Amino acid sequence: MMNSREMRRLMRQLKAKEIDAYQIIIKARDGDYVIDDPQVMMMEVQGQKMLQVIGEMRKMESEVEEEKEAFSEEDIELVMQQTGCTEEEAKKALAEANGEPAEAIISIMSKR
Repeated sequence: MMNSREMRRLMRQLKAKEIDAYQIIIKARDGDYVIDDPQVMMMEVQGQKMLQVIGEMRKMESEVEEEKEAFSEEDIELVMQQTGCTEEEAKKALAEANGEPAEAIISIMSKR
């Protein structure tokens, strides 16, 4: 275990400095992660910048999951049947219409 004096000397050698961050978001293939009120140190090692992050990490709700909760498969099918649009277009229109199928249908039809 290093004492505080040795730690300060090592940090000076590594040109470490603290970054005043209030939140870090990590975009990962399996979802996004958030670290609130992190302690972040940036160091330079062999010309490369390296970050050390300390804090509580939590998984962030993805936008896709929120969209799924906002409207059902039946709503998507209804919009597709009434407008002849693709599933992606129906989902986008429903998301823009806050999950209201009638508004989504009107929106798609007004763009044609």
